[in-house]
Amino acid sequence: MKKKIYLYVIIFATACSTGINLFTDSDEVTLGKKFDEEIRKNSEEYPIYNKNPELKDYIEKNIFNEILNSPEVKKRTVYNYRMEIIDNDSVLNAFAVPGGYIYIYTGLLKYLDSEAALAGVIGHEIAHVERRHATQRITAAYGISFLMSIVLGNNPTQLAELAANMFTGLALLANSRSNEDESDQYSILYLKTTRFYPGSVKFFFEKLRDDGKISTGDAGIATFLSTHPDPLDRIENTEKRISEMGFNVLTYKDTSAPGIFYEEYQKFVKSKMQ
Repeated sequence: MKKKIYLYVIIFATACSTGINLFTDSDEVTLGKKFDEEIRKNSEEYPIYNKNPELKDYIEKNIFNEILNSPEVKKRTVYNYRMEIIDNDSVLNAFAVPGGYIYIYTGLLKYLDSEAALAGVIGHEIAHVERRHATQRITAAYGISFLMSIVLGNNPTQLAELAANMFTGLALLANSRSNEDESDQYSILYLKTTRFYPGSVKFFFEKLRDDGKISTGDAGIATFLSTHPDPLDRIENTEKRISEMGFNVLTYKDTSAPGIFYEEYQKFVKSKMQ
């Protein structure tokens, strides 16, 4: 028994130092369900948007599900993919938790200009789920003893308790710069198999730049800027990637270009916001 435990310790130490994720897909789903429960219980911080069901229905059917149907999204039948809208106009952000739960703030929906821009954001959040960034960070934060007692013990109750204890501020789910860059890259891969312009993950950052929100540290994106890589770097990296893939470099101002769907966004998303 001692030899077995010693072997586990070596394996776990190696895993934590190299960034290997020892959570299973089932663990991801369990954690995600608990996070979602905690979010729905905390209506003060995360008020669920319920003013116009047509808005969420349109985004789900015409953007979210189309990206999920990309052959590049490998775990769309494994994870419990769900999209929810948080009713807070002051926040220009979106986030994902393990197992496929993705949340978009109304502030972001009102700020974006096109379906492609929203698709770029959603593709980025799906990539966080697919690449399992959250549980990588949980693994690194909790270390060997946690992994031995919970992951090896295959205890869903302990996983749920972990999610509840971690929930405050979702701080542990903050992604690293490499996580963010990887998710930008995968957003391009997902979108290139859809009707949307594949480089649209950069549209949000371009608009922030042009509106002066990056240089001024606007209150609506203060948290975003403090936890994400430099938006200007992300624009440059995306443009380099799409150029190398043979796509034209478009900006959020190219509203009439193929794959942007500006008019549709104005009609079916922005006009439905209350």
